[in-house]
Amino acid sequence: MRAAHRPSLPRHLHPGAWWLWALGLATAASRTTNPVLLALLVAVAGNVVAARRTSAPWANSYAAFLRLGLVVIAIRVVFQAVFGAAVSGTTVLVRLPQVPLPDWMQGIRIGGPVTAEALASAALDGLRLAAVLACVGAANALANPKRLLASVPGALYEMGVAVVVAMTFAPQLVADAARARAARRLRGQPDRGLRALRAVAVPVLEGAMERSLALAAAMDSRGYGRTRTTSGRARVLTGVLVLGGLLGICVGLYGLLDAGGPPALGLPLLVAGVAAAGTGLFLGGRRTARTRYRPDPWALPEWLVAGSGIACAASFMWSQATGADGLVVATTPLAVPPLPAVAAVGALLALLPAWLAPPPPTPAGRTAEVFR
Repeated sequence: MRAAHRPSLPRHLHPGAWWLWALGLATAASRTTNPVLLALLVAVAGNVVAARRTSAPWANSYAAFLRLGLVVIAIRVVFQAVFGAAVSGTTVLVRLPQVPLPDWMQGIRIGGPVTAEALASAALDGLRLAAVLACVGAANALANPKRLLASVPGALYEMGVAVVVAMTFAPQLVADAARARAARRLRGQPDRGLRALRAVAVPVLEGAMERSLALAAAMDSRGYGRTRTTSGRARVLTGVLVLGGLLGICVGLYGLLDAGGPPALGLPLLVAGVAAAGTGLFLGGRRTARTRYRPDPWALPEWLVAGSGIACAASFMWSQATGADGLVVATTPLAVPPLPAVAAVGALLALLPAWLAPPPPTPAGRTAEVFR
């Protein structure tokens, strides 16, 4: 067995596996309004993040997505209370002052009675969106964006290089500004105000220009930007396949996440879009003659992590297709929702990456990963 197939070997998991796992959880969350299932999905994502996140700056982004989800729930509930909606109910909690509206605005209400059923429906809708955000936040916290960009196909090579350079350039610019301000403070000069800003901007921009020229020279010496000659027909075919495939992927993902959409807009269009985009990227990548330095392996742990997310999504889709009780909660009348067993087991399957994914390498273990 190759060393990369061992889940116990500390190494960085392929970022594509984390995104597939997270998209599986997001697909499952979009299929239900059951608060127990949604809370279970958020807890599963948070547990995996806590178990397999690194010490990188982006690893702390999961809490920000949770806070953003709470804001979404609050906004959804406030809008429901103030503007009302089609959801009605009999349990009136409070009566807000109602603003009279003209006849041509029938169907819109500002103020009036606020019912517990309407607030519960709004809270469940907001919780579903918050759970999807939490799943995306888990992928952001676990997947290394630089490694993800390094894994892009050769056809997107120039775009990936530009994004990596931009991501590296901005933090260096901030560090240069902080260094220049510290130098002014040590010399007893003010570091705030327009005069100080003008004095700091010159050395910062000068350093950025010198760094950009040095980077361009280093990239040119290593052969960046050199491509093979291809025919015009091949370039047109590649563009059509890539753009058409990406459009199919967007529409397919929308159909997959929207439970009310027609089935033809879901998985079939997504598969067709992936196939077309993959073919276009393969053809476009042939004009780039380069090798990849230390590519991330796709081994057994990657298959297991991606498979657990897909299994979670499949369990929810199967429960929806078979009409399992409790997947979509009715708020009129208010009642305790049942728990679909298949969907709950599928959500628990998504917890497996907490043990099946390789632990992130510690600073002392990075040397071993380099020579792996």
